[in-house]
Amino acid sequence: MSPDLILIGVVGKPHGVRGLVHVRSYAQDPTSLEHYEALLDAQGRRWSVRWRGGEGVAELIDAQGRPLADRTQAQAMVNMRLYVPRDALPEPEEEEFYHADLIGMEAFENGLSLGRVAMVHDYGAGASLELAGGVLVPFTKACVPQVDLKQRTLSVIRPTDVAGEEGRGVGRPVQAGVSA
Repeated sequence: MSPDLILIGVVGKPHGVRGLVHVRSYAQDPTSLEHYEALLDAQGRRWSVRWRGGEGVAELIDAQGRPLADRTQAQAMVNMRLYVPRDALPEPEEEEFYHADLIGMEAFENGLSLGRVAMVHDYGAGASLELAGGVLVPFTKACVPQVDLKQRTLSVIRPTDVAGEEGRGVGRPVQAGVSA
């Protein structure tokens, strides 16, 4: 997927028999999905959504203005990812980051590389960064005190209960800003 596209939602299971679907919005304000000129899928097809009640139920409309006709068409859309062009999104506030900006950054602890950020998880209790190799780091100011978007690096201070004594010093020497 193009780095100029940001994942903004995912189509979930059908709702009823008239082509409605559940949509999981990753926007701070889920209703904002209705206001984007176009949402794009992985094949570059254009879509729009109209919310139809609570609980994330939406009508999915193709580029020709046609909504999904029935449950069969809705079922075919399950797990379809919806993207928006990065320039359609507001710039993040200071100390705020789009997940797409964090993925791929090199994480350093005490000058040693812990690997690259593979995934950002947020299950409601706060975000965590999953590094290549499976290490999870809470994405808090205490555990990730510095994020350098230009250098594509971040500093990590793992809590002892995450790193353990045996985890201290684990990593490999890599010069910041140089790919291994």
